[in-house]
Amino acid sequence: MAGMKQTSLGLNLSTKKTRKREFLDEMERVVPWKVLVEIIEPHWPKSKTGRPPFGIETMLRIHYMQQWFGLSDPAMEEALHDVPLYLEFAGLSSGASRVPDETTILRFRHLLEKHDLAVDMLRVVNDLLQHKGLLLKTGTAVDATLISAPSSTKNSQGARDPEMKQSKKGNQWYFGMKAHIGVDAESGLVHTVQGTAGNVNDVVMANSLLHGQERVVFADSGYRGADKRGDAKAGVSWQIAKRPSARKPCERGGRLGQIVDEIEQLKASVRAKVEHAFRVVKRQFGYTKVRYRGLMKNTAQLHTLFALSNLWMVRRQLLASRG
Repeated sequence: MAGMKQTSLGLNLSTKKTRKREFLDEMERVVPWKVLVEIIEPHWPKSKTGRPPFGIETMLRIHYMQQWFGLSDPAMEEALHDVPLYLEFAGLSSGASRVPDETTILRFRHLLEKHDLAVDMLRVVNDLLQHKGLLLKTGTAVDATLISAPSSTKNSQGARDPEMKQSKKGNQWYFGMKAHIGVDAESGLVHTVQGTAGNVNDVVMANSLLHGQERVVFADSGYRGADKRGDAKAGVSWQIAKRPSARKPCERGGRLGQIVDEIEQLKASVRAKVEHAFRVVKRQFGYTKVRYRGLMKNTAQLHTLFALSNLWMVRRQLLASRG
């Protein structure tokens, strides 16, 4: 697959530039395929039969399409038969006699999970973005979001996934897991991802979301006390949102009140960057429910989704830098 085209997917001039084609065309050019393939290569099984296996890049492209379009393994196999655009993006010819089946697609994901390759891929993508000056690392914003587990993640005995837990937000109860992320305060790019059961308090994970180079961290009021925990990092200033009820009488109204309001707005504007990363994954990629059983598989998927959302968020700068 080394010789796979790195040009635009809009080769057929009679093909309407649909939103999906345009999206794949952009991702074709901003995903660092060669580097990612090199991460997988040492773990790739060598074929013992005469039939050449599908190339790493083809399987990686298929794996990424699953993330972008929310496709299960069988749905992805069907889509490769039904949607010429997907086949084209995977680097397979329209008359291909063989297309990866759902088992081949599943095995590829298991390979990534077994060797923790999604974590390596997020790191490599971020190294690239830092090298291009798009990721700065002086400040971090942290946050978490609940991801519901559907009833389809029950096992054969009809029991719900024991690694997913109940948690309450407002007056509503949710069953599932939490995605905790550390985001570059300047660019909004995700640098650290942790997956836990839904009942784990945000503040417990706070310090594990830092990369160690930041001097300031922005967080909402749910992270109060993060700087006093046993795993707190020295030399880090925590800027935590104040609850309105926690504001002292002297901070309300007048010039001092105005200054405090401005500080709180500044904190909120930085924290909003975390929301942007969640929004790309949930709305752009349609990731709204836990797909697999167990935290390990779902956390691996989160690493993949946020590596791809980082590339998506800075795609225009990356495309501009390539001329």
